[in-house]
Amino acid sequence: MTQPTFSGSDDLPLDEDPQVYKTLLESTRAIPWKIDWQTLTFSYIGPQIEALLGWPRDSWTGIQDWAERMHPEDRDRVVNFCVAQSKAGSDHEADYRALTAAGDYVWIRDVVHVVRTPDGEVDCLIGFMFDISERKKTEERLLSLQKELEELSFKDGLTGVPNRRLFDSTLEQEWASARRNRQPLSLILLDIDFFKQYNDYYGHIAGDDCLRQVADILGGAATRAKDFMARFGGEEFVLLLPETNAEAAATVAERCRQLIFKAQIAHSSSPIAPVLTVSLGVGTLVPTHDDDVRHFIEAVDRQLYTAKAQGRNRIVGL
Repeated sequence: MTQPTFSGSDDLPLDEDPQVYKTLLESTRAIPWKIDWQTLTFSYIGPQIEALLGWPRDSWTGIQDWAERMHPEDRDRVVNFCVAQSKAGSDHEADYRALTAAGDYVWIRDVVHVVRTPDGEVDCLIGFMFDISERKKTEERLLSLQKELEELSFKDGLTGVPNRRLFDSTLEQEWASARRNRQPLSLILLDIDFFKQYNDYYGHIAGDDCLRQVADILGGAATRAKDFMARFGGEEFVLLLPETNAEAAATVAERCRQLIFKAQIAHSSSPIAPVLTVSLGVGTLVPTHDDDVRHFIEAVDRQLYTAKAQGRNRIVGL
């Protein structure tokens, strides 16, 4: 069977039985079209274009109409790509938002075949426009779900603050930045004093509420946008302070301790105070290539346990 040939803007004469081919092309939901390469004008466009976009068939005279009826954010990218591929004689496809006569946008996929003359020159472009709006909506929903799942994977399910996974990732980035820029990086590890006794006395539901309260309080302790707070695990929280020296880190740590104390969260089973208290370990380092981030965390963790061993409700720094 010979391939259909296009000629004329209103009908589509074909080699063997033009009416059969025309009926087939115009009964599909895809929109057939043909552009003459020398004049860059449409020699044919299917009647489906009116149902989809609302523009009359006779208003599609040349590629300028095609380009102007494209979303401004897509226009340069798509037009430049399609023109370059057509000049090279390469079949191609492009997705873009097409403007409707009503002023809305419809997602289109244009699939383009380049027809050459016997001597290899580009003769014309023939192709189909497909309405892919529903597919795009599905893709956007999937991307939204993927983003939501990614955010959930970095969020502590109980307190809603960043979790250990996000802390590890953030620490790795800030460590590399501090080493590259020779800037101090400070770390604060905080542990709620006698939290097991709190749970035993008040119950685990109250214990969960307590953790959420502490997370909220600590969220306001570090005031800079670059400061980072996360739940480290159990009743432990961590604050990562980029470009912060030891003195400033100690100030933030004391602010954390004072804020928790001033919240006056009752802790009747604590042997050191009638309200909730915390112990903190603090460390500051300008990382070099000889330093290991894990050793830094371990060193700060040792300071935290020293604070607990010395009576709790206190800060110990490197």
